[in-house]
Amino acid sequence: MRAASAPVSDLARLRLQIQGIVPPRFERPEQPVGWLGAVQSQEYWYAKWSVGQRVAGCDEVAMDRALAEGTILRTHVLRPTWHHVLPEDILWMQHATAHRVRRMMAAYDRALELDEGEYVRAKEVIAAAVAGGRHHTRSELAEKLAEVGIEAKGQRLAHLVMRAELDGVICSGVPRGKQITYALVEERAPRARELDAEEALAELTLRYFSGHGPATEKDFRWWASLTAGEARRGMEMVAGQLERWQQGERTYWWIPTHSARTSTPEAGTAHLLQAYDEYVVGYSESRGTMDVAGIAGAAPGPLLHVLVFDGQVIARWRRRPGRGDPVIEIAFVRAVGSEERKAVHEAVGRFSTFYGNEPIVAEL
Repeated sequence: MRAASAPVSDLARLRLQIQGIVPPRFERPEQPVGWLGAVQSQEYWYAKWSVGQRVAGCDEVAMDRALAEGTILRTHVLRPTWHHVLPEDILWMQHATAHRVRRMMAAYDRALELDEGEYVRAKEVIAAAVAGGRHHTRSELAEKLAEVGIEAKGQRLAHLVMRAELDGVICSGVPRGKQITYALVEERAPRARELDAEEALAELTLRYFSGHGPATEKDFRWWASLTAGEARRGMEMVAGQLERWQQGERTYWWIPTHSARTSTPEAGTAHLLQAYDEYVVGYSESRGTMDVAGIAGAAPGPLLHVLVFDGQVIARWRRRPGRGDPVIEIAFVRAVGSEERKAVHEAVGRFSTFYGNEPIVAEL
């Protein structure tokens, strides 16, 4: 057990190390995805950076290749949003969580007049459309559904496609230019592991506390969309591998690697994290460990993403929209010194190198 007097800032820095951000600890893009279990990815362009910054020497070209070749898949899993997952994990992870997502979407189904019969019909049409490697865009799937009299526009189309993903029928296909496509899971992930419900829950629990710990039970429950009972049962099944970190009255759990147990997390580094990076959204109850000063909301304007130094938020940022040279706009939420400013510019440089651009910074 960690000492109760250990500061929360140490926990935040340790998470940077556990998640593979400090230093970039992985060699291939699929490795951090497997380590974290699933990586939230609804902001497609930024989501590539979330994976890439955890991989030494990775750039956007390498990420695009991984997504095109299918060594990383993109689908709706866990919470009702996009995630990157590995092909071998896609089926058992859906088995562990899809029932909860379907229940969360029930009210929307009623509002959209979608029932099980409509979902079954739509899945059959969608599966037939993409079979044999004929990857389809969402608009093309809408046309196929319309041909058989299934209304598929707007949110109704989104829910029909999402349900086919949750049921393990389709996932991301080969991108067509800037458009995403859909493909059969059995063709993109022919060696996907299938686990029964209890095995899948235990595996999900291990992945979360290995890749996201130290974290609380409520953090895990939120991340995986589980009930309190399911989260507790998962933790009981892997209790022999979990270790406790007590911080005041709050209990954290983790499965420390040898390096995390014996080394001191690197200090003095800054990182541009997109708003849906796992360091940010992988937690609910203890998300505030990255903002012990409570200043993250002080930035003005529409700056959604966070910039951390030593694991703590010091600024908000975004890539300025529009054409021309990409500019990174930064609004600091506290005064920064020369060491911090130097680390920030290094972080912007890593981000720009990933996308093949020259770093340009505009402070707001």
